[in-house]
Amino acid sequence: MKLLEGKVAVVTGAARGIGKAIALKFAQEGANIAFTDLVIDENGLATQAEIEALGVKAKGYASNAANFEETHNVVAEIVKDFGRIDILVNNAGIIKRIPMVEMTAAEFRQVIDIDLNGPFIVSKAVIPSMIKKGHGKIINICSMMSELGRETVSAYAAAKGGLKMLTRNIASEYGEYNIQCNGIGPGYIATPQTAPLREIQPDGSRHPFDQFIIAKTPAARWGQAEDLQGPAVFLASDASDFVNGHVVYVDGGILAYIGKQP
Repeated sequence: MKLLEGKVAVVTGAARGIGKAIALKFAQEGANIAFTDLVIDENGLATQAEIEALGVKAKGYASNAANFEETHNVVAEIVKDFGRIDILVNNAGIIKRIPMVEMTAAEFRQVIDIDLNGPFIVSKAVIPSMIKKGHGKIINICSMMSELGRETVSAYAAAKGGLKMLTRNIASEYGEYNIQCNGIGPGYIATPQTAPLREIQPDGSRHPFDQFIIAKTPAARWGQAEDLQGPAVFLASDASDFVNGHVVYVDGGILAYIGKQP
């Protein structure tokens, strides 16, 4: 039997990248998929077709996860279309790589709004129905920046650190209703969002940050979106019913490693 047979999963920001990879794996395990993105363009329609080709129901919804009214309306529409929500993956997010003293307050707030307020708003919309049916799974896509700081990502690190604590608090507040809320903390994953950090330089060499990440990661490679699929299925399935309030770091070992001796 497939691990998520007949479940209904909502994945935010799933038209591409990590969200798409998770949605596809959930579908392979038998889940019906509702996914959101800011717009459902050709990428979104292609994702929907790929999911449907796996033999499950799928539908994309245009929605800004950080907009309270819009999110509640879309959640209600998903429940009407699919009957219920068993699994929520809060994946939608952005990053702005700007030195802190050069970043405007508006830019900082935008990252916080999408990366932290968004998961709060979507979870708030979904949790009541999970309480009513007596079970639910929430997976927040955190980051190594939930644990570390680095130059130029003050807003992102603040948001992802906050998301780690929101994960723990949802687990603490709603665990008694058989709701499990956990996080996945990706390491450096090869996605369109990180593409600028992997660009080949004019002289043909690897980007300095690319070299840095390879040297700092015991696995000696960037992660792929597919590396997150297994942990996501585990956290969405009944196998994790006594796992609550944790972040699973899928980072090739980088958080455990001090680095090579010069």
